[in-house]
Amino acid sequence: HVQLVESGGGSVEAGRSLRLSCKADGFTYLRNCMGWFRQAPGKEREGVAGISIHSGKTYYSDSVRGRFTISQDNAKKTLFLQMNSLKPEDTAMYYCAARCDGDCYSGSWPSPQSYNYWGQGTQVTVS
Repeated sequence: HVQLVESGGGSVEAGRSLRLSCKADGFTYLRNCMGWFRQAPGKEREGVAGISIHSGKTYYSDSVRGRFTISQDNAKKTLFLQMNSLKPEDTAMYYCAARCDGDCYSGSWPSPQSYNYWGQGTQVTVS
């Protein structure tokens, strides 16, 4: 069955780095677009970064551009999020998501409704 499994979260001090991973298994249909989202308590789920699987084009929210980098290893079916210069406001549960019915577009990638599959999340806490 389809599965997205995140790992790499943890508790770090402000200014440090973390690298999140998301392993994709069981996808019968091609993944076209993948994204990283985060959700802090009491807040809506926010698109952090997206990547087109085929073109490699990347997208970032203004809050993380220049600090976070999304990348992929297609051979290993793994998505990454390198997070540098972490801030307390980056504290959230981080989720990866896959879209199979369309590619990433600048207007749609940050919308959770654009994605078909979700992981369980990994907690990131910055103090």
